[in-house]
Amino acid sequence: MPIKIKKYVDADVKKQEALKQNGEIPIHIAIIMDGNGRWAQKQNLPRVAGHKEGVESVRDMVEACGQLGVKYLTLYAFSKENWKRPKDEVSVLMRLLMRALQNEADKLHRNNVKVRAIGDISTLPIEVQNGLLDAIIKTQNNTGLNLLLALSYSGRWDITQAIKKIASDIKRGSLSEDNIDDAMVSKYLSTQGIPDPDLLIRTSGELRISNFLLWQLAYSEIFISPLFWPEFRRDQLYQVITDYQSRERRFGMTGNQIKTKQ
Repeated sequence: MPIKIKKYVDADVKKQEALKQNGEIPIHIAIIMDGNGRWAQKQNLPRVAGHKEGVESVRDMVEACGQLGVKYLTLYAFSKENWKRPKDEVSVLMRLLMRALQNEADKLHRNNVKVRAIGDISTLPIEVQNGLLDAIIKTQNNTGLNLLLALSYSGRWDITQAIKKIASDIKRGSLSEDNIDDAMVSKYLSTQGIPDPDLLIRTSGELRISNFLLWQLAYSEIFISPLFWPEFRRDQLYQVITDYQSRERRFGMTGNQIKTKQ
């Protein structure tokens, strides 16, 4: 290993150990990866160049989260609203997604990452569905980081499909409306069995959640980064986690109640 790379790796390990000593590492981090196109325009490059560079940020986030011991990383890769974008750009995004699944599946498997997907997957091109299924099957027994790809996803779609399933079960008599509560609704969402995000990160400085995990983000800590997604790498992630560790999560209670509970 070249000396420069070794020094970088050693320095990064020290940063990660300092983070772990500093406080709690989020169990579940969700990221709205925004700003690929604007980053490219800023560099006088075509928008596709931003999407390609954004893949490098994804690689770095997955690796860093796995090393830190994060259990779940949910990436908003393609929303249902993104289908409204120009057809050429959507085609490029689908090709990039398919290529990434093909190229990264083996590495993810070697690193004990478990690939999962949420969203209206049936609307994706069949070759993307097949690539996604291959990655899911290949990594299904892994026990490290759970990588959730939100594809053709929207929070309203998620809640709507949950309502339909609940209504169907009530009609069949397998569920009573008296048994419906928050926990029951959560079981019908696409994130069934997955803890709600502790931390939501959005890049590009936009102050909205863009129809992402509307139910699940009820008590998530939110961090807005001014950086475009291709600029957001592990050092920025470490800064966000440090900020997260300084916050007091009260879940509707007072600070004194939290201290007493602890």
